[in-house]
Amino acid sequence: MARRTSEEEELDDMVECSICTEVFTDPRILPCIHTFCLNCLLSYGKNRRPGDCIPCPLCRKEFTIPADGLSGIQKNFFMEKFLNARKLSGGEEERYTVCDVCSSVEAASAVEPATMHCFECQQNYCEQCSWSHSRMKATADHLQVSVDLGKQIKNDIDDVGELLKKIGEVLPRFQEKKDEIISQFSAIEDEIKTTADNLIAAIQRDKVKLLAEVDTIKVQRLRRLTTVKRVVKQHVTALGSFKRDSETLLSSGTACDVTRSAESLHDRADELMKFDVIGHVDNSLPPAPVNFTPSTQLHVDMENLIGSIGTFNLDYSYQFDTGISKSSSRNTEYHFV
Repeated sequence: MARRTSEEEELDDMVECSICTEVFTDPRILPCIHTFCLNCLLSYGKNRRPGDCIPCPLCRKEFTIPADGLSGIQKNFFMEKFLNARKLSGGEEERYTVCDVCSSVEAASAVEPATMHCFECQQNYCEQCSWSHSRMKATADHLQVSVDLGKQIKNDIDDVGELLKKIGEVLPRFQEKKDEIISQFSAIEDEIKTTADNLIAAIQRDKVKLLAEVDTIKVQRLRRLTTVKRVVKQHVTALGSFKRDSETLLSSGTACDVTRSAESLHDRADELMKFDVIGHVDNSLPPAPVNFTPSTQLHVDMENLIGSIGTFNLDYSYQFDTGISKSSSRNTEYHFV
């Protein structure tokens, strides 16, 4: 017996159910893309009802049982065609595919080679049996294809299988890209936070400095006010004392006392009257020589005190090592200004 090639072994693995380890019978495909025989799935989920979630027997990813039960799971038409093509192509040791009808009623030497295949009946027919099959009322609408198309289907299956393999190699790169995006945007977020914190700290320092300057000027003005008030109160005391002394002299003193003190009291009155209270207050307490001018930066752009986010509208093409390529245009890169 000829030794089986690795390609043949790989094809056998592709058509083998991982539950029963036999060639697929009525293959059904789950949302996770794993395929199993319908009967194997029915046995696997025999105690489950429509709407229940059960894990894939292979990867454990959960899926929901359809409303019509496990039998309602999508058929794997690709695998069915692959099995049909494999059946049609047969082994390399076979010279040709025989007619299933003739081989069931004739001797082996009289069996005709099959030229057509009916997908509904899953049988191969020679030209005569194919013609009869298409004329029967029950099977007139059945789809028949040329057995020679088996090789074409096999080639298509090989191409699709190769593409699936390449896509499988590409999928892990999406996680790498996801990690890159998360890292890139985390760096931008950290930069925004650092810039904002530095700006807040600078504003807080400036606030403390300005308030300290204002407090110093305020204290100086209050001290000056207290001094002026004390001077005015002292003058008021002097005026009151002069008034009381003069009134006492007039009411209790003799004419000789009045005559002797009148000139000195007059001089004292002139001296006291020279004190301009209103003018002294106004001149000693002019308006405070201080005011506050807000920073002009606050009026330039109130919405971008920290910075702004810019985008690059780049045309790019990405091509994986597998040969799968795609071009697109996206706003994908961001930078912090």
